[in-house]
Amino acid sequence: MTAPSPTSPPEIDSSGRLPLFILFGGAAFWLVLSSVFGLLASIKFHGPGFLADSPMLTYGRVYPAWANLLVFGFCIPAGLGVGLWLLARLGRAPLARPWLIAVGAKLWHIGVFVGLLGILSGDSTGHTWLELPRYAAVILFCAFVFIALWAFATHRARADRDLHPSQWFVLAALFWFPWIYSTAILLLEVFPVRGIVQASIAWWFAGNLLGVWLPLVGLAAFCYFVPKLTERPLQSRYLALFAFWTLILFGTWTGIPSGAPLPAWMPTLSGAAAWLMLVPLLTVAVMLVQTISGAKTPCAGGPLCYVKFGTWSLVLSGVLLAVAALPQVSRVTEFTWFNHAENALRIYGFFAMTMFGAAYYILPRVTGAEWPVARFVRGHFWCGVVGTLLLFAPLAIGGVVQGARWLNPEITPVDVSKATLMFLRLSTLGDLLLLLGNLLFLVNVFALIARHCRAMVRVLYADAVAPLEPSEVKP
Repeated sequence: MTAPSPTSPPEIDSSGRLPLFILFGGAAFWLVLSSVFGLLASIKFHGPGFLADSPMLTYGRVYPAWANLLVFGFCIPAGLGVGLWLLARLGRAPLARPWLIAVGAKLWHIGVFVGLLGILSGDSTGHTWLELPRYAAVILFCAFVFIALWAFATHRARADRDLHPSQWFVLAALFWFPWIYSTAILLLEVFPVRGIVQASIAWWFAGNLLGVWLPLVGLAAFCYFVPKLTERPLQSRYLALFAFWTLILFGTWTGIPSGAPLPAWMPTLSGAAAWLMLVPLLTVAVMLVQTISGAKTPCAGGPLCYVKFGTWSLVLSGVLLAVAALPQVSRVTEFTWFNHAENALRIYGFFAMTMFGAAYYILPRVTGAEWPVARFVRGHFWCGVVGTLLLFAPLAIGGVVQGARWLNPEITPVDVSKATLMFLRLSTLGDLLLLLGNLLFLVNVFALIARHCRAMVRVLYADAVAPLEPSEVKP
């Protein structure tokens, strides 16, 4: 088959403008709202009387609202936006049917809104990271498949037939989410399985979502932006291929805690897979060190800083996951804040920071304008770094303290709660800083979109009034 002629980068960026505006704009909005719910949930643990008279704002509703808005409201739309841009840019072809992709993006945000209303009204499934009710899940699934079909059409029409490592990760992610999401919804909601099998399916979905899908999209951005921003080639293509296949091979088995009430081979296999996941993560670390070695491009709080911090956060979260899989460690850390700390580092530290770096690079090229408030980019970076560390470190340390005290039968539950109060208050400060950084991101994104829209209106107005102006007549 003869490849079509390459399209120029400005034309490619122009083709994706509308869907990227909707995906990134909606993601920024849901992220801020998620941070608000996360802050409320954090405050309730050391201030249980806070908003206690509101049934819609109890901990059992604000916590799943935080988790689902973070993953389904921010992570997946932002990942789709980055993935679509990478497929178009690397394939040197415009997006296929961008207005239909925009319709799919709108449909996705409608599904998130419907799901949020369901959670706040008490219509939650009860499965962690899968609390959105079934009617919202159907909307999200259809929207994702609709976007993915046109993403595959864009890839098929590519002018450059050679595949970049980022394309491997994006294409796998486009297939992975509909598979795990449809399987989980069918087996948990439509044709529900019984007993402990329900828990195993829920753990399997959460493990694949957080341990495979997020790294697939995040590493797609890593493989493109680190070489691009350092002006050095990716080291190396074969290591990227090795990381890709080992991530898919080992990541899909993770997620089942060692103390799960399942046949012993299942948590044992999941724990072994958590240790084997260190193979692709350490491979990524080697690629990062080799690629940036000798680079002359300064970080300076720009997109490169975001991606580098995100990559190291992924490696650290993988190490913590492997350590927590050891039976001697899990008996202390299980059912404590330690697991929440690891998830926060993976989502906030790795995925969110990587997507922020990608967005700060992509959106100015899509709009053809610089960021309205450039200092917000650096301010957002430091709010994200400090906020992530203040959220992760206190909860990880507090989880160990909490677990160790639970093992002592002479310590009462009240004393255990008192011992963790300081760590919870520090994590609340981290949530507050993350909310501030996310607000900076939201303001910048919406201001950039508004600036572009004003420029387009001025151009359209000038074109409309030009025929009405009297022409100059030369004597």
